[in-house]
Amino acid sequence: MIRRATIADAEHIQRLINQFADQGRLLPRSLSEIYDNLRDFHVYEDKDRSIVGVCALHISWEALAEIRSLAVATEARKNGIGAQLVEACLEEARQLGVTRVFLLTYIPPYFERAGFRPVDKSTLPHKIWADCIRCVKFPDCDENAMIIDL
Repeated sequence: MIRRATIADAEHIQRLINQFADQGRLLPRSLSEIYDNLRDFHVYEDKDRSIVGVCALHISWEALAEIRSLAVATEARKNGIGAQLVEACLEEARQLGVTRVFLLTYIPPYFERAGFRPVDKSTLPHKIWADCIRCVKFPDCDENAMIIDL
């Protein structure tokens, strides 16, 4: 089941994201950042009510948002959870009146199936690079920028 994140979910969200951050696949998030951005997050609960997936929609500018921090627990993969979380974020973007959603990823084919297309990073607003400064790979980012028009 997908639902909006609550205060009680913050530590679970951080733990799941940082598992992938430890592997260099996501940016790490402090607990403070999770609380500051809690309203951005959707979570996926399995039948045992454990959080096995997270994804955030972060508003960047007037009609532009970013999908970030998509993480699905290893044991829950291959069940369509990530795709459902991305779709929940895209639906929220539509409801908010956002017309374009971007992301940075190491797995472009996954997001191409959801309708995203590659875009040059230089076409994205300077504002997004605020997070990138904290990345160990900055300024030599090897992620792929992608965007979808809603």
